[in-house]
Amino acid sequence: MRSFVPYCLLAIYGVAHAVEDTTLFHRPASFRLGYESITLPGNEKMGMVGGSYLLETLPNLYVGPAAYGGMTGQRGGFFTGGGEVAYRLPLADKLELETGLYVGGGGGGTALVGGGLMLRPHIDLLWNFGKVRAGLSASSVRFPSGEIKSNQLGVVVSFDNDFIQTDASHVGESMPFRERAGLGFDRISIVGGAYKPRPGVVDNAGQPTFKKIGFAGFRTEKFLGDGWVTGVEAAGAASGSADGYAEVLATLAYEKPVIGNTLFVGARGSFGMGGGGSVSAGGGSLAKAAVYSTLAISRDLYLTAEAGMADSLGGKFRASYAALHLGVVLDRPVFENNLDATSLVQGWQWSGSVQHYVQATRRDGSMRDLEAVGFKMDRDLDHGLYLSGQAHSAISGQAGGFSVGLFGMGWKTPKTSFGLSGAAELMIGAAGGGGVLTKGGAITQPMLYVEQDLGKGWRARLGAGKIHAFKGGLNSTVYDVSLGYSFGLPTH
Repeated sequence: MRSFVPYCLLAIYGVAHAVEDTTLFHRPASFRLGYESITLPGNEKMGMVGGSYLLETLPNLYVGPAAYGGMTGQRGGFFTGGGEVAYRLPLADKLELETGLYVGGGGGGTALVGGGLMLRPHIDLLWNFGKVRAGLSASSVRFPSGEIKSNQLGVVVSFDNDFIQTDASHVGESMPFRERAGLGFDRISIVGGAYKPRPGVVDNAGQPTFKKIGFAGFRTEKFLGDGWVTGVEAAGAASGSADGYAEVLATLAYEKPVIGNTLFVGARGSFGMGGGGSVSAGGGSLAKAAVYSTLAISRDLYLTAEAGMADSLGGKFRASYAALHLGVVLDRPVFENNLDATSLVQGWQWSGSVQHYVQATRRDGSMRDLEAVGFKMDRDLDHGLYLSGQAHSAISGQAGGFSVGLFGMGWKTPKTSFGLSGAAELMIGAAGGGGVLTKGGAITQPMLYVEQDLGKGWRARLGAGKIHAFKGGLNSTVYDVSLGYSFGLPTH
């Protein structure tokens, strides 16, 4: 836990420090993808994919959330999430050197990760093609409380763009603006559904499995034009006998209206990582194909019904599935002939957190404390209400592989004259892995917070609450320390 706190401080200080007094601030950003093969005990190989979204906070210094997961080998379900700090140094002409450190938590796939804390220092040699950089990466993957210690070479590619934001003082204002702000996503939805394993599917123990696996998660999407939609989705097991199962996938869809701007139909393909729990996912590669229909409930709300098939490439998991999505429109693409486009600035807060669980119940009947690191994204609504999405992964307590995904709503009290306020949250989601007893995976987490405004967008929070598995087992008091940065995003 101590190793993550300095990262939180550096990340949030850098973001806050970089904001200027201009109404709109274009911050350089980089979306990075990498692949490398790490060596596990017994000379076992695991292909690992990493992704990060990094913002320039100080000149050439980039900070942001990141995640790594298994894609090949036999450790399907291996995931970690955390944050990365990277420094970019031009060498000559288009040649650049980048060095950095990833700090995160997680595990799974029965890998020997101990408490779950993962460190990944790296040095990359990149060629600058303009908006794209690509090259080789030399890295070291370490789980200090586990048995994984690996040095390797890999490949990396990054795509540059701008993260456009305003100072939080402009929230609620209207301004002329035609581009996409923030991460550039146009809509986000919460997802609930169930997998029905196909005949002949077996679990990790080789036993036939017939039970449905309920899952919950979220999807974010961006319109590309001409009916094409791309996005990212993540989900975890919420019922059945596969608690600890998780998936993260990239998506590409094509949709078209059938009744004005009210009803749409489409088809979607997804590819990424999936596994964990009792699911036999091979090395972790997962592909999905589906058809769907979307109904616009209002200008900003929509409901999607989806049905499809999932296949763990190289594993034994194959299933049909159905899901419902309740979504919120974040932004609307503005076409070039709309010269008078205006935007309303909405409030957001990103936070890094450390949580302490008191006496978390384990599957073997024991009860031990654990710590988890997390990332939170909050979007302001009206009258002090806000939506929140969160992800947390264990870094201590011999719970490596335990991860939590949450979505819910909170309410903030007005600030006092010296910047103190309170907040209450009610979150629901899925959790599992690491030997923690969640019995299916569905959880709820109510929290109370005290928040202090530190100036220039900085926020510090102390919180306490409970995490409770719906079917018993895990029922622990949770303490939370968060550092966050508030800002505004123009939306159409």
